Amino acid sequence: MFVTDIRKEFYEVVANQRVALLVAPDVDALCACKILQALFHCDQVQYTLVPVTGWQDLGTAFLEHKEQFQYFVLINCGANVDLLEMLQPDDDSVFYICDTHRPVDVVNVYNDTQIKLLIKQDDDLGVPSYDDIFRDDDGDEEGGDSGNESDEGSEPSGKRRRFDEGAVERRIERQRAKREWEARRREILFDYEQYEYHGTSAAMMLFELAWMLTKDTKDMLWWAIIGLTDQLVHDKITRMKYITDVGTMQRHVSRHNHRNEDDENSLSIDCMRISFEYDLRLTLYQHWSLYESICNSCYTSSSFKLWTLNGQKKLQEFLADMGLPLKQVRQKFNSMDMSIKENLRDVIEESSNKYGMKDIRIQTFGVHFGFKNRFLASDMVHATAALLESTEKEDSDNFIKALDALSRSNLERLNSGIELAKKKLVAVQQTVASCICTNLILSQGPFLYCHLMEGTPDVKLFSKPMALTLLCKYLLKAFVCSTRNKRCKMLPLIMAAPKDVEKGTVIVAGIPPESETSDKKNFFGRAFEKAAESTNSRTLHDHFDTSIIELKSEDRSKFLDALITLLS
Repeated sequence: MFVTDIRKEFYEVVANQRVALLVAPDVDALCACKILQALFHCDQVQYTLVPVTGWQDLGTAFLEHKEQFQYFVLINCGANVDLLEMLQPDDDSVFYICDTHRPVDVVNVYNDTQIKLLIKQDDDLGVPSYDDIFRDDDGDEEGGDSGNESDEGSEPSGKRRRFDEGAVERRIERQRAKREWEARRREILFDYEQYEYHGTSAAMMLFELAWMLTKDTKDMLWWAIIGLTDQLVHDKITRMKYITDVGTMQRHVSRHNHRNEDDENSLSIDCMRISFEYDLRLTLYQHWSLYESICNSCYTSSSFKLWTLNGQKKLQEFLADMGLPLKQVRQKFNSMDMSIKENLRDVIEESSNKYGMKDIRIQTFGVHFGFKNRFLASDMVHATAALLESTEKEDSDNFIKALDALSRSNLERLNSGIELAKKKLVAVQQTVASCICTNLILSQGPFLYCHLMEGTPDVKLFSKPMALTLLCKYLLKAFVCSTRNKRCKMLPLIMAAPKDVEKGTVIVAGIPPESETSDKKNFFGRAFEKAAESTNSRTLHDHFDTSIIELKSEDRSKFLDALITLLS
């Protein structure tokens, strides 16, 4: 059931209880978790934080904690499956679900007692009505005319036959109506569940709660902004939705900045200032050299086609057009001459327009910690994601490190995340270049397909879902820019990378077609399920995003054949 008053129906209920926080491994979920933790600290609410990486993990975590806890808060997991069917909880367990995954499972929507959805209802949810999905079967279908054989001869036979015929007709009519209703129900559910997409950021939802409680701080606001930016960076929401939500956040930023204008503290060494920016779409450029940032940003590298000699030449011309000396461009951004840095954004925008890059600037937010450290929201997203999926250490360790990097008291951890993010972006660009130059992207009819072989450089990095999704996004954008085939430009992409060599599994991800107007709705989740079912492929649908699965390497070809047949 949807919670209409998040303060009364959620926060005031759990404020005096012990709560289990089950958090999915994505940046938005981490930010939402930080906001909720800060609120819980304010009100001294006892909680246990449990990172969950997939459905199996969620089931195990619930079994371990169901004896001690009655209240469970699930962040970015749990909305898009029938949770009660999956977890089989006791009647007194209550689940509060703050999740961006859509569509929301209909059983979760209409369960009034145990499932409480902390989900924005002005999102375009399109939930089918209760009567279309559930119905009480008439209990007297069989019972109305069952006793006729026993009292044979007690009434004239002609009268009895007529009664019988009427009852049979009624039963046939009822069964026909039921069949029609079930067929319609299947159709309605298919339409509703066909596409996977994302709604309002979980961090924004919980920031609104903090605002209602008048406990919102600048830190919480910054986390909400990072949660929203994560949705843009990992291509989860449309451009339009992003701009609308940026507007909401901008109002909160103005309010906080206005509130702090009178404070003497506003210019102290440890102050935090958030500002709305119209900044460049160059990844991590303030922590890198401008040259490397242009080479490793999806937007610029695919516009210039930097994997070709022509593209490299074009880049040199672009830098010359801006009048920037190569020595300046290749050194760290912090070390560039102040005179160049002052109007750098305008200079880059002007030259970008000449080279067909009309959208080089984007609405976003920046933060200053004290006088020295400045970060853009996208820097935080890339750094946190890189720490979360670091291949150096165990997963549970990564979760805590990524959570730490979001605190402004832990800039060292954040900077190590930024270094990891640079390595990841370089790996993504090199993989994109080699896939395009060696024609690894094949058109399979209804979709494009690319398979990374074992032994490809950095292949271990792409066994992680966020890194693989980012690679898919960059690769599809680059392919669309480089291909002359108009039909291929409209196709979605499926990508496979080795997951576990010993077990012989690959991780498979599917993303919708690349276009500025795309609605970001992904149909691969259902398609993967159907293809695996029809071919008995050994798959594991364990990710909270249904469009990412694991598959046995030997079953790959029959699985793909089934997908081609299904989607043709």
